[in-house]
Amino acid sequence: MPMIHDSVILSYVVDLQNDQIIIHTRYDDSRMVEEMNVIFINVLSHKFDHPLKGSIILSIQQSSVQHFMDDNSEMLLKSRSYGWPTWYESLEELQIILTEENYKYIELLSSYGMSGWVVAKDVQYVPRESMT
Repeated sequence: MPMIHDSVILSYVVDLQNDQIIIHTRYDDSRMVEEMNVIFINVLSHKFDHPLKGSIILSIQQSSVQHFMDDNSEMLLKSRSYGWPTWYESLEELQIILTEENYKYIELLSSYGMSGWVVAKDVQYVPRESMT
């Protein structure tokens, strides 16, 4: 299991063309250094707040589509006419689309700095370097 808790966010790339987000992290304590790419695949939408140099991850956790709908209903209603995060007529229809197409609501919780969420079909943790 990768060391994500207490990892620092070094950078992130939002690749709209390929529906992908990559967050480059670094965990560093006196015993080991581990760099990781957290790769969100088939991204439908995302929202990041407070991106700061030195942002520290508390956790990355998957929540239910219902939780996504509850957390973001006001923003979803305001942004529907812009086709965000996709075209839909009602919140109920959006929830059906997200569920049937197997999207996941993945929350980025922080101890400091950048937090937010990604709606994607998968997330992978790919080591960049491991040093012990």
